[in-house]
Amino acid sequence: MHAEIYPWETTLLSLAHEAHQSRAIGDEIRVDEALRAKSYAWCDALTAAKSRSFYMASRLLPAEKRRAVRALYAFCRVTDDIVDNAASEDEGIAALEAWRARTQLPSPPADDLVAVAWADARRRHHVPWRYAEQLLDGVARDTVQKRYRTFDDLAAYSYGVASTVGLMSMHIIGFQGAEAIPYAIKLGVALQVTNILRDVAEDWQRGRVYLPQDELAAFGIHEEEIGEGKVSVRWRDFMRFQIARNRRLYDEAHAGIVLLNPEGRFAIGAAAGFYRSILADIERHHYDNLKRRACVSTARKVGMLPRIWLGTRTVQPLSHH
Repeated sequence: MHAEIYPWETTLLSLAHEAHQSRAIGDEIRVDEALRAKSYAWCDALTAAKSRSFYMASRLLPAEKRRAVRALYAFCRVTDDIVDNAASEDEGIAALEAWRARTQLPSPPADDLVAVAWADARRRHHVPWRYAEQLLDGVARDTVQKRYRTFDDLAAYSYGVASTVGLMSMHIIGFQGAEAIPYAIKLGVALQVTNILRDVAEDWQRGRVYLPQDELAAFGIHEEEIGEGKVSVRWRDFMRFQIARNRRLYDEAHAGIVLLNPEGRFAIGAAAGFYRSILADIERHHYDNLKRRACVSTARKVGMLPRIWLGTRTVQPLSHH
């Protein structure tokens, strides 16, 4: 089996390699142990409250790496919430820039626990700061861009808000080299598109339609049908197409697990598997992601773990063409 190289990947690979070669900043940070423990505990609680899937998957990591990826999650969560909860676009942009400045400090304010934990995690695991900048830039797009013309455009957005997270996670987990980068990009795009397919109705309420405009048109779907919650035959065909492409990305990304340090493979496999199962939930409910939000129960996730574990032990790397 071969891993497809898509046209949209070329630019994203260039961005990722540029960031990969950038400097990891914050080496001079010095945090007293009590503040460090308090900061990581805050990120742990935030992760548990906001993402059951990520929290469960990260439990499969060793303790220090577990707390570092939860600090990364908290950094991403705060970044998202700044934009989503802003009263206006201008307010969101200003707040995001203030957050950017705060998180770039080698020693953030002691009362900003997420910034403190993320600075410590970034230093300990030598995470290149450029990835975090790319994420902040990606999230900032939500203040000005509400539609995406093609899947290529959507993939570029997904790189900024999701692939960067995977690339930063790789530095925490450990990986063999730059050959792991394309797989992290694919997985990030797959995860973000899954989010988009799950959250279609919620995004509509926020005035956003992330689904590619040209593909909606090709299936004869008008945006108003999303607001009406109209699950038509055309909508089901459209969703089948979206889900099939998303699954291909998961399949191709999965081969990159062998390039991660062994102690991190199960956790990444679980995170991908939990998210991928959202697609099956959409299918089980006849592609109705307009009147309901797809979800996967904790019991179902636990039941998936043996198969995911085996999959991370038997995976074979793909060749590229």
